[in-house]
Amino acid sequence: MTISGSIVETRRLKTWTRQAGLPGSPAVILVHGNVSSGVFFEPLMEGLAADHHVVAPDFRGYGGSERKTIDARRGVRDFSDDLAALIDTLGLRLPLHLVGWSAGAGVVMQYAIDHPENVAGIVLESAMSPYGFGGTHGTDGTPNWPDHAGSGGGTVNPDFLRLLGEGNRGTASPASPLATLRAFYTRPEFRLDPAFEERCLTGMLDTKTGDDVYPGDMTASEHWPGVAPGMTGMNNAISPRHLDLSAFGALRPAPRVLWIRGDSDQIVSDTSMFDFGYLGKLGALPGWPGDEIFPPQPMVSQLRAILERGGTYREVVYEACGHSPHLEQADRFLTDVREFVR
Repeated sequence: MTISGSIVETRRLKTWTRQAGLPGSPAVILVHGNVSSGVFFEPLMEGLAADHHVVAPDFRGYGGSERKTIDARRGVRDFSDDLAALIDTLGLRLPLHLVGWSAGAGVVMQYAIDHPENVAGIVLESAMSPYGFGGTHGTDGTPNWPDHAGSGGGTVNPDFLRLLGEGNRGTASPASPLATLRAFYTRPEFRLDPAFEERCLTGMLDTKTGDDVYPGDMTASEHWPGVAPGMTGMNNAISPRHLDLSAFGALRPAPRVLWIRGDSDQIVSDTSMFDFGYLGKLGALPGWPGDEIFPPQPMVSQLRAILERGGTYREVVYEACGHSPHLEQADRFLTDVREFVR
């Protein structure tokens, strides 16, 4: 099945958009996560295209899409509004299904909050917490600090950011994009096809770095770990200072939800290797104030609590699988998604 890619100019954004299948068929939209692009979905697109019109756009500032500032004060609404504009421009058949991976899951939840009538069902893959990434505790997403320190643009590994901006394609540094892809996007034991891995790496390196896109700006904080979120860029958009998707659990009627995650996910987890609370507890970050003040964020438990408030959802946990079930266990993921969207 042929996958086409082109710029679709909407009222909001020049959006690089991959498409497969027959236009006019039931639509499935695939929404990627942070430091990635729609290229990661190409194998899944091929599997879904026989019966569906499959669309995989790149975020603003990511992949082949136009570089445009992310207003983090809106949470992920810049992305969900961009998605709504794309759906309108393409004239997609409604209601449709959405698949959101990682931070993309936050985008599809926001789209459902704002456009519930357009949503037939949602697949949440390795989904971020509805209360953002970092700096909260409890299943209700209570902030650890009033300024949400420990989340936002200042929490990114500076070596990773530098190497990403330089377009580094090697593995000499454990913080390189390729080393990160291999160690964290999937289980370390898993390897992508080499040619496809190179395409995915290019998709990562196409991420625009800076205060406007990734990771965003930051502010200093008197609270541990000394950095708090700013007002622009992706990592601030998914900071709990600006993001609260708890309204997803109050939608009536609630959309059908299939939640798929790996049991070995190191990125979105109640023990995430990217969460300052958990890193502090491990002793990897100095000065950690302890569980009473800054515990590991219970990301999975927070999402489950929101879904339990709503309608029909099914949680499926893949064994021996990391952050990318659609790549690591591609056949099973395709079967589960095809059954859900049929």
